[in-house]
Amino acid sequence: MMKMIEAPDIDATQSSTLMKRLSITIVTVVAVLGAYFLRDYLTFDALAENRERLIAFRDVNYFLTVLVFIAFYTVVVAFSLPGATVMTLAGGFMFATFPGFLFNVIAATTGATVIFIAARWGFGKQLGAKLEVSDGIAKKIKEGIDENQWSMLFLIRLVPAVPFFIANLMPAFLEVPLRRFVVSTFFGIIPGSVVYTSVGAGLGEVFAKGETPNLGIIFELHILLPIVGLCLLALLPIIIKSARGNKGL
Repeated sequence: MMKMIEAPDIDATQSSTLMKRLSITIVTVVAVLGAYFLRDYLTFDALAENRERLIAFRDVNYFLTVLVFIAFYTVVVAFSLPGATVMTLAGGFMFATFPGFLFNVIAATTGATVIFIAARWGFGKQLGAKLEVSDGIAKKIKEGIDENQWSMLFLIRLVPAVPFFIANLMPAFLEVPLRRFVVSTFFGIIPGSVVYTSVGAGLGEVFAKGETPNLGIIFELHILLPIVGLCLLALLPIIIKSARGNKGL
């Protein structure tokens, strides 16, 4: 009787493992193929060349354009395809800073949530175990998230130096609740999204001059200082907790 009961459990485990590996394989293949075949389309030059057709289509089919844009941007983020910055610029170019930045944030958050769920379901536990014994920035982010999840989740979104895909994957390996991930992603990417969307909103003039947009604007002092202030605000609970801990010693 014991063998008859255990057999289905073993089969279910093997099936689950197979499905997880299959899902990882599919995501990887789609990401590689997408990066290869879309590399010439998700570029600033492609946006410049097709700007008139995009604007004409938007003027005739505004709501359809919004839906298609959000869906396509979501796929770009979900599969970590190159071109997320170009999509953000396109959002500003086609829809202005507002509501363009809102469309960008919705799409980026949705795509990030997809990859978060996929990573957690597919291989989150295994990589989470590896992070326990890892070194470098990955370990520091892990320790910070373990110590104060909300603060670190907002911080890794606000700091421009943290790659977006790392900020998507790390929380999945550290058992961060889905709700916290979604909320911190949505609000945490707003500052950077507003900056790049506003750059995209001014692309008409840039195109007319035959120039390229200044993507380093986020590191200019008048932009960077407010973001640094937000980072310090996110760090405040950690600083306070650390100070209280030291007093306790």
